[in-house]
Amino acid sequence: MNFEAYARTGVDLVNTRLDDLDDLRAIFPDDNAWMRDEVAERDIATFRRAQKRLRDVFEYGTSGRDTQAVAELNALLEACPVQPRISGHDSSDWHMHVTSRGASVSAEYLAGAVWGLSVWLCEYGSARFGVCADERCGNVYLDTSSNCCRRFCSERCATRSHVAAHRARKRAALGEQVAALAAENLTPVS
Repeated sequence: MNFEAYARTGVDLVNTRLDDLDDLRAIFPDDNAWMRDEVAERDIATFRRAQKRLRDVFEYGTSGRDTQAVAELNALLEACPVQPRISGHDSSDWHMHVTSRGASVSAEYLAGAVWGLSVWLCEYGSARFGVCADERCGNVYLDTSSNCCRRFCSERCATRSHVAAHRARKRAALGEQVAALAAENLTPVS
């Protein structure tokens, strides 16, 4: 089983807007088209509740609150129990599912996401759960860096944040120059 892929489904859920059924359907990749086809309006509330609880796990991990991250994942494992089974049509495509046959889309998706994040935490620790440092973003991510130093969910957010900080420093420096000139009763030359 690819536990990282399951963990990434949790990331995808937390980072997705869930305003309506189309938003919910957008989280299912093409290889899970059957989920996209079967998900219903009634599933939105279940996914929203799970989304909030999974965000809490990332916030606990990011702030070093391991015990709370573990407690929340354990509670989610109870709410979304993993019941592994082998599935497939013949010996060439056997694969694992994390829920029993006939489980709802929400049960299948959430059990996989919670299981993947739980394995991730056991393997790498909760410090590898991240919340983007760009205040305008708020997305979560799994820190796969070699030294656990990732701070942003994407290069885009890192660049945007660094450019904003650079511009703020330049404005502050210019402001200091203007203040120094004003203090000397000089006018700045344009």
